[in-house]
Order: sequence, then C-alpha cells, then structure tokens
Amino acid sequence: MPFKRALLASLFLLVAPGLADAAEATLNGADTAWIMASTALVLFMTLPGLALFYGGLVRTRNVLSVHMQCFAIGGIASIIWFASGYSMAFSEGSSFLGGLSRAMLAGIGEDTVSGTIPESLFVLFQMTFAVITPALIIGAFAERMRFAAVLLFSAIWLITVYVPVTHWVWGGGWLQQLGVLDFAGGIVVHITAGVAALVAALVIGPRKGFLTTPMPPHNLTMAVTGAGMLWVGWFGFNGGSALASDGNAAMAMLVTHLAAATGAVTWLAFEWIRFGKPTALGTITGMVAGLGTITPASGFVGPAAAVLIGFAAGAICFNAVQIVKQKLKIDDSLDVFPVHGVGGMLGTLLVGVFASTDLGLFSGQGFADGIESIAHQFGVQLLAVVVVTAYTALVTFGVLKAVDAMVGLRVSPEAETEGLDIVSHEERGYDL
Repeated sequence: MPFKRALLASLFLLVAPGLADAAEATLNGADTAWIMASTALVLFMTLPGLALFYGGLVRTRNVLSVHMQCFAIGGIASIIWFASGYSMAFSEGSSFLGGLSRAMLAGIGEDTVSGTIPESLFVLFQMTFAVITPALIIGAFAERMRFAAVLLFSAIWLITVYVPVTHWVWGGGWLQQLGVLDFAGGIVVHITAGVAALVAALVIGPRKGFLTTPMPPHNLTMAVTGAGMLWVGWFGFNGGSALASDGNAAMAMLVTHLAAATGAVTWLAFEWIRFGKPTALGTITGMVAGLGTITPASGFVGPAAAVLIGFAAGAICFNAVQIVKQKLKIDDSLDVFPVHGVGGMLGTLLVGVFASTDLGLFSGQGFADGIESIAHQFGVQLLAVVVVTAYTALVTFGVLKAVDAMVGLRVSPEAETEGLDIVSHEERGYDL
C-alpha cells in the first residue's frame, strides 16, 4: 500500500501542472477554427464580392475604378486598423473612445487570448469589418469622385466615424453600457455607411445626365455573381459575430439565410406587381436589403421573426429606393442609403421587439442584461439610431468638406464623360 500511494502521488505531481494549465487556458480550438473561417468569409465579401457587385452595376468606363477603390480601401483600412484603429475601438479608455494601449498591436502575441480565441484572430476578424464599411460608401459617389479623394476620405472617415461608433457599441462604450443590441453591425456598419453615403451623394452632387440619361448596369452577370458572394460571405459576417462555434452562431446563420431569401422574394414580388416584370437587379438588391436588416438582430431573434424582418426589409427598402431616386432626386448611385442605411435602422429597431422571449413563435433570445421590456429595449435601440445617424452625418459632412479643400472631391466634367478607368488609372475594363 505505501508503494502504491507513493506511486500515485508521484503520478499526480507529474500531471498536476498540465491539469492546472488546462484549467487556466481559455483558448478553444473549435471556436478558433470557426472564426478563422469567418474572417476569410468576411474579407471575401469585399474582395471580390462587393467589388464585383458594385463593378457590375456601374457603366463600362468605370468598372475598374470601382474594383480599384475596393482593393485600395482594403489596404488602407487594414493599415489604419493595425496602427491605431483596433486600439481606439477595443482597448480601455473613455465611454467615447478607447485608448492607445494596443496601438501598433502592442502586447499582442501568439499566446494572447481574447475570450476563447487568439486576440490576433479577433483583431483580424474585426479588421475585415473595418475594410468593408468604408468600401460600402463608394457606391454613393461611384463614377465621379477623384481617386485621391476616395482614399483620403475613407481613411479619415474610418478614424473619425467608424472607430468611435465601434467603441460605443462593441468596445465597452456608452451605448453598450446602456444595453444596445447590435449583433453583427447594423449600427456599426450599415447605419454609418448608409448615412455617410447619403451625405456624400448630396455633397458631391449627381452624375451628369442623372435625370435625363438612362444609366443601366453594364454587366448584371458580374453584379449577380458578386451578390452571390455577399450572400455566402454573410454567414461569416453574422455567424462569426458569435465569436464561438456554438448554437448561437448556427442560429445566426439560419436567420441570416431566411431574411436574405425573404428579402429577395419580397423585392421581386413588389417589382412584378408595380412594373409588370421582376428583375435580376431587384432580386439581388432585395437579398442585400434582407442581409443588412437582419445583421443587428441575427444573434438575438428566431427563424419566424427573421422571415418577418426579411419581408419588412424587402418592402421598406424597395420603397426607400423609389423615394430617394424618384421623389428626392438624390443620386446615391448604387442605392447605399436606402438599402444599407434604411435596412440597418430598420433591423436595429426591430431587434428591440423580436428579441423578446414573450412573443410565442416569434420570440427571440432575450433582451440585454438589466432590460426587461420591449419598450425599454426599443428605446435604447431608437436612441442609438438617432445619435449614430446624427453623429455620422455631421462628421461625414465635415470630412468631405475638408477633403474637397485639400484635393478636390469631383473629377472634371470631361473626365466624367471619358470614364474614371482611363482618367484615374490609364486602364480599361474591357479591350473591345
């Protein structure tokens, strides 16, 4: 017996350090693998998804300019995120803005953990969001902004709008403290990009011939291909925002798909009724509207609510496009505000209702901690929509005016007629 006890004691001493390390470690291999895949999917949304989607929607002489802008923004946004963006968004600071303790990603190594994944992976995942958000805005001023102005505007806007709002909502800022619900970026991505797009369209003015010359997409096949990539990539956008490989991620993916499908069918139905024929352009636009609208709600609502949200997205965003283009005569070239801005606002408000656990078939996962009623949660969501809309509009206007003073916003009328592919890059999308 003494020998056995001594042997067991020796074995325990050998394995105890390993057991202690395992207990202390929080890294989860399944979570890490899923967020790595999600990160690739979100980058895939911009490059090549958004580039092809937007590129197909502009005219032949401007297709490469759109592709170039998406790629260049991808590079610039990534560098800014590395230098200071991540730190100001997610490190400790004030309720308005984080600090610089993680500037240049200081202190982040292979063993640094954020939740159950490497912090380096969390940085990269969030970086892909920082890439796609300013890239969305270029749809508003496509075919008429100087390339230097696009880059300068995107860089300054990312620091002055995207980073602070990210901190407010996800980085421990004042909106997160109030209990705002934004699972994957309805506020952070879609409201900021949509509102900025509307302001940009107003400041830079319409394209030549906007109300008198037809401006159909030059390559709908390209646009549909890009839209399909966006649909697939959005599984990483929303599902990855669970930051874990679990039931929450799976449900987020399911409701994302249902909302996208319902938004697409709703939009084509509205077109069919109003114009006599459904279009490919309308169908993919409805899909994007459904995706943008479910984004803030995707981790908080159930499947039945997702179908209602998708229907609301298709119906409301369809009419928003008609109002912006036909009634207000605003040349938001690729409908960024009525699709992403309106969709983001709609989804942000609806999650305040459908997150409730008391709606039977339409119940969700529950409100934020400390919030017990639809009225309270809806009020927080409404406050976020109003404040972020106002802040984004004011700062975006200031940034545009500053960029105009520095390098000029708009190309000359002659350059606009010739096309930005040749004028800005000395290249053509097609050698005909």
